[in-house]
Amino acid sequence: MAKIHMVLQGKGGVGKSFIAATLAQHKLSKGLQPLCIDTDPVNATFYGFKALNVRKLNLMDGDEIHPRKFDDLIDIIASAKTDVIIDNGASTFIPLSHYLISNRVPALLMDMGHTLVIHTVITGSQALLDTVNGFSQLISQFPAEVLFVVWLNPFWGAIQMNGKNFEEMKAYLDNKKRVSAIVRIPSHKEETFGRDISDMLQARLTFEEAIAKDNLTIMMRQRLKIARSQLFIQLENAAAVLA
Repeated sequence: MAKIHMVLQGKGGVGKSFIAATLAQHKLSKGLQPLCIDTDPVNATFYGFKALNVRKLNLMDGDEIHPRKFDDLIDIIASAKTDVIIDNGASTFIPLSHYLISNRVPALLMDMGHTLVIHTVITGSQALLDTVNGFSQLISQFPAEVLFVVWLNPFWGAIQMNGKNFEEMKAYLDNKKRVSAIVRIPSHKEETFGRDISDMLQARLTFEEAIAKDNLTIMMRQRLKIARSQLFIQLENAAAVLA
């Protein structure tokens, strides 16, 4: 049985591609070879990670997204012999979600022996309300056979609303049974860890590639190793869902 990992969130710039790349790197570290797909027609960031052999899927017909193009995605998934990681952009969030639900794709994938795992992001500051609402909508619209993993990304600010953390918010408490795992992206100092990780992502490098660069100082490599370990440990703890 293959796991189909799909990163979905209607808000742009919240770290979806970073999540997809982290998932792919974790699987590679376990000796697995995931099939990576980027469906973002505007910002194909995931596709830029050449070491991950990401396949770019064109969903455009002229200047518009063509829903029938999603059929190609399902054909690719159906024949997959390994886990699949799909990074979907904010511009295709609504049409892809509607396609998956109206065509009953989760049930279809289950009949094929696959499991759909939706990864969604909650981030802080001005994007907090939008990402929490996006999480609630996804949970309410997708059927029970879909697994959900929530990633908490504090890059833009603390994930708090009216003094409550995400796990204390009504949106989470109402849907707690549907959330299979929570992954917390660590909050790092912008001048050190933050800068090192940002430079790595801007260059579309994996942790392994960045750590191997000759022009990095010893402490830059050390911080990247720590950041990778912090993320991979959490993914190991969520192995029942992700593996």
